[in-house]
Amino acid sequence: MRRALLTFAALITLTGYAWAETITTTVNGMVCAFCATGIEKTFRKQPEVASVKVDLPRKQVVIHTKPGKTLSDTKIKEVVTYSGYTMGKIQRMP
Repeated sequence: MRRALLTFAALITLTGYAWAETITTTVNGMVCAFCATGIEKTFRKQPEVASVKVDLPRKQVVIHTKPGKTLSDTKIKEVVTYSGYTMGKIQRMP
């Protein structure tokens, strides 16, 4: 019984650390490669971010967080606003 509980506790702990998130948001006003590069660099500076991909034609930013980390909607909006743009909807996928 004790071994089963320890195994269960270890699995829960490992699952929490392995979890990462994919966040997609639209960025209004992003019209050129310079704009896309600026947004990408600003998101990469965030300690929670593992990678960023900007899709300029769709005006989308896809953010992959580090395992066990996330970015709040407020923080995403802050980064986009700091970069000089406005933001559309946010979608999250585990």
